[in-house]
Amino acid sequence: MYPLQKAIFVGLPLLVFCFLNTGLALAEIKKDRTFTLASPDFNHQSEIPRLYTCDGDNISPELHWSGLPPLTKSLTLIVDDPDAPDPAKPKIIWAHWLLYNISPHNTELSRGITAGNLPVGTLQGKNDWKKIGYRGPCPPIGKHRYFFKLYALDIELPNLQSPNKAQLENAIAGHVIGQTALIGTFKRH
Repeated sequence: MYPLQKAIFVGLPLLVFCFLNTGLALAEIKKDRTFTLASPDFNHQSEIPRLYTCDGDNISPELHWSGLPPLTKSLTLIVDDPDAPDPAKPKIIWAHWLLYNISPHNTELSRGITAGNLPVGTLQGKNDWKKIGYRGPCPPIGKHRYFFKLYALDIELPNLQSPNKAQLENAIAGHVIGQTALIGTFKRH
C-alpha cells in the first residue's frame, strides 16, 4: 500500500467518526433551541381565564417566547379561532389579533398590552371585527380553541397598512423559518 492510500484508509474511519459525532452535536444543539411560546396566565390546551375574554376585561394575556431560530429578523403573532361559529360545524377561522415586525430582541408581550406600549417597530393588523388590537374569546356557542401562533421570519416586513389575516399570511409566505403555538380554550357560561 502506498503512503497516501494508507493515510486515507487509516484516516477515513476517524473522519466518519468525527462527522457522525459532529452531526450528533448539531442535533443536540437544535434540540436545545426549541422555539416555544408560553403564558403565565394559562397553560397550553387549558382554559383561558375570563379576564382575557369578552366576559371579562377583554385584555391580552402575557406571552413569553424563547429559542428563536438563528437569523430571525422579525416575529409575527396571529391569534385565531378555528371553531367559529360553532365547534360542531366550524365555517371560518376567526382572527382575534394580528401583530407583525416584533423585534427578535423582544422575548415577551406584557399583559393587557395596547398600541401605545407595543415593542418599538411592532405593527398591527385588523382582526375579523375589522378593528386594530386584541379582541378576546367570545364564542357564541360551545367550547372553542384559540391558537396563539408565533412565526419567526427571515425578513422584516414593510408597513402593510393594517392588513387583514389573509394579507398578513400572504406577506409572510416563504419567509417563515420557525413557528410555535400556544392553544387555549374558552366556553361562555
